[in-house]
Amino acid sequence: HSTSTDDPMPAATKKVPASKKVAANPASAKKTIKKREKNPLFEAKPRNIGIGRDVQPKRDLTRFVQWPRYVRLQRQRRVLLQRLKVPPAINQFTRTADKNAAAQLFKFLDKYRPETAAARQKRHLAAAAAKKENKNAPETKAPARVVFGITEVVRAIERKKAFFFQAEDGIRDIGVTGVQTCALPI
Repeated sequence: HSTSTDDPMPAATKKVPASKKVAANPASAKKTIKKREKNPLFEAKPRNIGIGRDVQPKRDLTRFVQWPRYVRLQRQRRVLLQRLKVPPAINQFTRTADKNAAAQLFKFLDKYRPETAAARQKRHLAAAAAKKENKNAPETKAPARVVFGITEVVRAIERKKAFFFQAEDGIRDIGVTGVQTCALPI
């Protein structure tokens, strides 16, 4: 960039010639609006919304409604879950298993279904017959089965007998996991 001596003002301070005008904004162009003729029979007066005067304007009163207990609880739960950091060990039970995983789980649990009363009686009779023939017959144990219910599951976990644990989804109180909880003892 070279500075010339014949141009006294720099390029940034040059003025635009007066012949060029900027076009007017079409949105700001004034439109001719016809005024409606007022009917002399109907007189316009402002509303007076003081106490005991005109009807009060409609207000949003949802904050002051006494909501049912279940609505309040679910709203409070949502706020708590947003504010608190849930440990991963507990948070894993908030997600539902997809259809394929659920089908595999039910197939797996069906193999370890608790034995029926008839099967148990048959096993006991076979053990008694074996014991009658041979004095040193080994005692037969019940086959591995699914344990369900809070008390049974907690007992199996405390005794370190459970190697698989499944809980229902959407557990709200981790202390009481519900009847759907099941464990598979060793």
